[in-house]
Amino acid sequence: MNTLFDKIWDKHVVQQVEDGPTQLYIDRLYCHEVTSPQAFAGLRERGLKCFRPKQIFCMPDHNTPTHDQDKPIEDPISRRQIDTLYKNAKEFGVVNFKMNTPDNGIIHVVGPEKGLSLPGMTIVCGDSHTSTHGAVGAIAFGIGTSEVEMVMASQCILQQKPKSMRININGRLQDGVVAKDVALYLMSRLTTAGATGYFVEYSGDVVHELSMEGRLTLCNLSIEMGARGGFVAPDEKTYTYIKGREYAPQGVEWDKAVTYWRTLKSGDDAVFDKELNFDAADIEPRITYGTNPGMGIGITESVPTLDEIPELGRASFRKSLEYMGFQPGEKLLGRKIDYVFLGACTNGRIEDFRAFASIVKGKQKSKHVTAWLVPGSWAVDKQIREEGLDKIVEAAGFSIRQPGCSACLAMNDDKIPAGMYSVSTSNRNFEGRQGPGSRTILASPLVAAASAITGVITDPRSL
Repeated sequence: MNTLFDKIWDKHVVQQVEDGPTQLYIDRLYCHEVTSPQAFAGLRERGLKCFRPKQIFCMPDHNTPTHDQDKPIEDPISRRQIDTLYKNAKEFGVVNFKMNTPDNGIIHVVGPEKGLSLPGMTIVCGDSHTSTHGAVGAIAFGIGTSEVEMVMASQCILQQKPKSMRININGRLQDGVVAKDVALYLMSRLTTAGATGYFVEYSGDVVHELSMEGRLTLCNLSIEMGARGGFVAPDEKTYTYIKGREYAPQGVEWDKAVTYWRTLKSGDDAVFDKELNFDAADIEPRITYGTNPGMGIGITESVPTLDEIPELGRASFRKSLEYMGFQPGEKLLGRKIDYVFLGACTNGRIEDFRAFASIVKGKQKSKHVTAWLVPGSWAVDKQIREEGLDKIVEAAGFSIRQPGCSACLAMNDDKIPAGMYSVSTSNRNFEGRQGPGSRTILASPLVAAASAITGVITDPRSL
């Protein structure tokens, strides 16, 4: 009790159903083109309007092509989904950040950068990686399409209250270790089900020192541990990040907001349902070797042997390695790769491009590697060019594509061919996630950059 999660949740309770769920008020609903059509159709069939349309923000991102956005979309399914979102947004009077406009990008990148995601809020979207917005000190989580319709119609949702978990990461990170590595480490320790039923508060020295963009990356991956969501208590770093953004409070309202936000922290007497502690010194640059994000190792380590895997998990372990073309006990350093992807709602922000550029500056991309560098928004693209990062990566043989979810998932043109290895900064490495038969190795922007230069899986500390 007296946790930050309790404080925000309790403030948003409309009513508690006896022996049932909580009716929870939602401050912000984000919608994209994939999970919203059925919700809008449901409202239309019932003759309902959006209860509070000003609290709803839409944008296409999953099906968005990352080239020639000024031309008609070639893929008929993608074109239909995006056109449907535009029509629905207009009919129901909600904000729509259209493709190829300065406001567009990946919804989980645009929300924070526009100041739409604020401390103390409840935020939902028909997308599991909505947990990203927890980095500003909000309760943010993904919901199903029927729940999207529920929020549209009432600005409320029925939810069972999750349990609370605090993860403390103390000490100092090694050189070359970034937020993505921290998240991959936690997933390997907890497994993909270790936080099931919990909402996670991240705390400790490492989290305090992370930039806001690092915290966004960490919270983004909470769902991959099975958590309902993850968040970080707001602090001075948070307020500095938010201040002056388009939708952030202004003037007197800003002062009032910050006064309230300063109360958003777990009490000294807070009791969590579960609390875990980790040492930053144990974390090195990470990569995955299997077909879920929890199947990861330090980049200098070897794939586990069969003896290291519990007997009940050996069949799925073997299946995963067979799909990836790896062997138990194999070291992956030096393994040839074919593609590199920098982007997604996990690592498509300006800091990620700065990190990538810091590695490739003055070097040349491996000739056999195809690299897709995709900003998370047009605002990120603008920053890239203002800082001259485009010139650095172009001199190294790379090019910057147009914003969108891109090769995070096979719902647009950016698909990894079957059998090819992709070092990806995205969030999931499921079978076929980046294209039918594709093989995904999750990693940080630093590892991705180093591997793009050498053409093999590479420890960035070695360059």
